[in-house]
Amino acid sequence: MELRVINYYLTVAREGSITKAAEALHVSQPNLSRQLKQLEDELGVTLFNRGNKKITLTNEGILFQQRANEIVSLVNKATHEFTQQKNSIGGTVSIGCVESTASPMLSKVLREFSARYPLVRYDLYSADGDDIREKLDKGIIDIGVLLEPIETAKYNYIHLPYVERWGLAMRRDDPLAQREAIGLQEVSSLPLILPRRMIVRNEVSSWFGFSEEQLQIFATHNLLTNALLLVEEKLGYIICVEGAHEIRGSKNTCFIPFSPERTTGHVCAWKKTQIFNPATQLLIQYVKDNEKA
Repeated sequence: MELRVINYYLTVAREGSITKAAEALHVSQPNLSRQLKQLEDELGVTLFNRGNKKITLTNEGILFQQRANEIVSLVNKATHEFTQQKNSIGGTVSIGCVESTASPMLSKVLREFSARYPLVRYDLYSADGDDIREKLDKGIIDIGVLLEPIETAKYNYIHLPYVERWGLAMRRDDPLAQREAIGLQEVSSLPLILPRRMIVRNEVSSWFGFSEEQLQIFATHNLLTNALLLVEEKLGYIICVEGAHEIRGSKNTCFIPFSPERTTGHVCAWKKTQIFNPATQLLIQYVKDNEKA
C-alpha cells in the first residue's frame, strides 16, 4: 500500500466525487478509479458506495479513513522532524493536555522553553485523558499532560505540582450557587452531566456510594464547551474539576467544590517505548529539572 494511494483515497473521501478528486489531484479519472479498486482488492473490502453523481463511505471505508488520517499524520510528523535544520535544535513537539489548572502551567513552560530553543514548534491537542492516551499509544502525540490515575506500566511520567478540586458547575442564579461547598449526598439527587471517561465515572459513583444506574445522569461530556450550554439551559449540573471551568471564563456559570473535598493530581506522561526527536527529549528534561526545583 503506497502513501500516494492513501492520499488519493482521503481526497476522494473528502470530495465525495471521483471526478472532483481527480481534478484536485491532477490525475485522470480512469487512473484514479483503477487505483481505488486496487486498494479495495488489497484490503478485501468495499470502501465506497458508488452512486451516479456522488459516492459515500461504507462502514469499512469510514474506519479506513480514520486509519489513513493517522498514517498521513505520522508520516508528515516524521518528515517534518527529519527536515529541520541540523545545526540547531528545531523540530516539532506534539503535546496533548487536559483542560485544567495545568493548562496555564503548560503555556508558562513553553514560553520559557521557547526562549531557549526558538526554532522549536509545537503541535497542541486539547482533549480528555482517554483521547490523549490513545494518541500517545499510537505515537501521534509525544507528551500528555493528564489527570491521575494513569497506567504506570505503559508510561514514564513526572508528577506535576498541581492539584485539582472536584465539584459542580452550575448556573450563577441557582440556589446552590450561594454555597461554599456541596455535600456528596446532595449531589446524588441532582440531574448530572458526567465526564465520559469510565474510570472517572466509576470513581464518582464510589464517592456517592451508589452505582451509576442509581444516579440521575442527563448526559456525559469530554470537554466543557457544549456541556456548559446544557447547564445554562437548566438541564443539569456538570461534575468537573475546578480548573476546567475556570479557564472557560463563563459569566453565567460558577463552580462549587464537593464536601468532603475530592482532589486529583497531574502528571506529564510519555510512552515508554517511544523514540523522540531532540526537541522533545530536551523538553521532557526541562520539565523534570523544573519539577525537582
